[in-house]
Amino acid sequence: MRSRSRALTALALTLALGLAQAPAVGAASTFHGKHRPLPRGSSAPYGSSAPQASAAPSSYENVLDLQGVPKAAETGEFNPVNVFADRGAWHAYALPSASDPSTYGGFTGPLYIAQEYPWWLSKSFSRIRLKEAGKAIDLAAGGAPRLTSLPGLLRQSYRLDGLRLTLELRFATDRTALVRARIRNAGHTPRTLAADWTGTLLRPQAPPQRDAPALSATASGVAVGFARVREKWDYLTDGTERFEVTHRQRVRTTVDGDSYRSELAAPLRLAPGADRTLDWAESYTFTAPEREREAAAVRRALGQPVATAAAGDARWRRYVAAVTDGVPSARRRLAVKSLQTLVTNWRSAAGRIRHDAISPSISYKWFTGGVWAWDTWKQAVGTARFDPGLATSQIRAMFDHQVRPTSSTRPQDAGMIPDAVFYNDTSDGGGNWNERNSKPPLAAWAVWEVYRRSGDRGFLRETYPKLAAYQAWWYRNRDHDRDGLAEYGATVDPANDSAEQRRLAAAWESGMDNAPRFDAALGTSVVANHDASGTVTGYSLTQESVDLNAYLAADQDHLATIARELGDKAGERHWRGRAKATHRAVRERMYDPEDGWFHDTALASGERLTARGRGIEGAIPLWTGTASPAQAAAVRDKLTDPGEFATPVPFPTVARSSPYFAPQRYWRGPVWLDQAYFAQAGLRRYGYTAEARALTDRLVTGARGLAGRSPVMENYDPLTGAPLNSPNFSWSAAVLLPMLDGD
Repeated sequence: MRSRSRALTALALTLALGLAQAPAVGAASTFHGKHRPLPRGSSAPYGSSAPQASAAPSSYENVLDLQGVPKAAETGEFNPVNVFADRGAWHAYALPSASDPSTYGGFTGPLYIAQEYPWWLSKSFSRIRLKEAGKAIDLAAGGAPRLTSLPGLLRQSYRLDGLRLTLELRFATDRTALVRARIRNAGHTPRTLAADWTGTLLRPQAPPQRDAPALSATASGVAVGFARVREKWDYLTDGTERFEVTHRQRVRTTVDGDSYRSELAAPLRLAPGADRTLDWAESYTFTAPEREREAAAVRRALGQPVATAAAGDARWRRYVAAVTDGVPSARRRLAVKSLQTLVTNWRSAAGRIRHDAISPSISYKWFTGGVWAWDTWKQAVGTARFDPGLATSQIRAMFDHQVRPTSSTRPQDAGMIPDAVFYNDTSDGGGNWNERNSKPPLAAWAVWEVYRRSGDRGFLRETYPKLAAYQAWWYRNRDHDRDGLAEYGATVDPANDSAEQRRLAAAWESGMDNAPRFDAALGTSVVANHDASGTVTGYSLTQESVDLNAYLAADQDHLATIARELGDKAGERHWRGRAKATHRAVRERMYDPEDGWFHDTALASGERLTARGRGIEGAIPLWTGTASPAQAAAVRDKLTDPGEFATPVPFPTVARSSPYFAPQRYWRGPVWLDQAYFAQAGLRRYGYTAEARALTDRLVTGARGLAGRSPVMENYDPLTGAPLNSPNFSWSAAVLLPMLDGD
């Protein structure tokens, strides 16, 4: 799915790509006005459009296992501790380990994102301690605490000798978590308590990042500043980042090396039955102006902590109501887990990411600090079900970097959406930004689905010309023989400096990086595309891909629908005509009647590449409505055949009958939930509802941990259901939402 395969990500050391800025086209949205990020601390518009129906988030305790404590600052490639974030924050937390009393009294972390990479700041940076008569109260004395994650908050509950301590963590803004500690005297005698907070840094092992964090005391708590470090593939800071704890009540802080202690200035005196609440904010900001703005938001949150918490709880009730509406009761916990996955991966505008967006996974090093085009289209469709404003913003985050005709680096790619955008582009010293290729064109589908939920006609006006420019780019730069069927390909780019690098980038453009149909050993190569002057404008694979052209046809249909909605009758006729021609070309030239499946075709001869086996991309023409009824019936037969695609966990990316089937090799066999979504939705479109429902139920049941408390994974073994690759994966969560209610 990535702009590079996971193994190749760390090896792609030379992406010399320029920042291409999108034009301001069309009317401004009613959600955002002009293309400005929201002010820090603002919750609008996100959460404002979800249904108001009542829901019971308390019914969804611990849908995901969020207990755990890191052993080091480094997360490893895959972070074994699941975390919680909200509102687009760039830091996250977990619950302590019930089996380790040394972790009691604080929330695990925070995990902070050093622009593009996740790191642990501490095992528990703010651990509260209570004392009475100078002696510490053992938080383990009453047994293990009740550790609970709920939609929108983390909670710890301790039963002590005549006391009750409850800790709750919510996010107040996109940069600040609000933590509340409620201490209640459950006994019959007055109590006088002291309280303090302690924490110790976890330092990265290797320089220069080892020396980046530095503790300092502040008037209202403690702060961690970060030195400038520009380690392209590991750690990126500008020297202006800051993590800061701000207490509502007066404290005195002392720092000793990598540890600190903040002591409550006044004792807590509790009559029998009385309680007191201590409030503090934990903020992570990137720049000095951002920190200044956030200071005002922190003052507001600490000035009204009850109202701040209540507003967050109300937003999450709307979220839960939206994602569980119409979902069978047995699947509602999975819907809420998908919701939590998407919200935790939400990153607010920062660096080169100009609008709030959703990253693929905070749990995988290479997926944390950036957003991908293909992922965004699918994630926006899922997110629109509970927060259309956030879904709208995600789409803008990609169109912000649509290539302009005036681009100084790649004017020939005007209209293209880059594969991936990150906090840094290459001019900033980043290495993950990718313009070597684009990704499959599902943008018009995403825009229309978001509009269906938001009703924001201004957003349609804004994106319509941009979507048209993206379509034009595909046919200008990716239709080598100008026959109306496009190819995946690669851009003119310094990193695409050899035929093999171009072939790899072209395979990445498909999203199915290492699928057998793109193997060089099977004959896949690239050819150059030229403009009228003979200048090379890009490269195409030597095959026309069935999924690409079906996607293009679907987006043309959606563009026609958008044109109709905007009153553009000529535009509607144009796009309907284009869609009709593209559907017909796929239907007539890419379907093989002998094996009952759709295949890529050879660019030179038009021959269907059946020898490369059947891939799940052959089911896309059902989802797009391209297939004839007879063709759909034949595809249905393969999708329901245990020897083909009805494996124990259905919808593998390569048919079980294929000689290239490899159940744990990324796009050569594992079940990807986006492709499963397209396949089952395609079956439903042609009336095979019972088959779609049965296969979907088998997938949800058979994918190990999916229906339980384990994270939603990037993909699954189709034979055993074993979880594979990245945990807490956004597009899997996004497509589960419509799959669960049969939409």
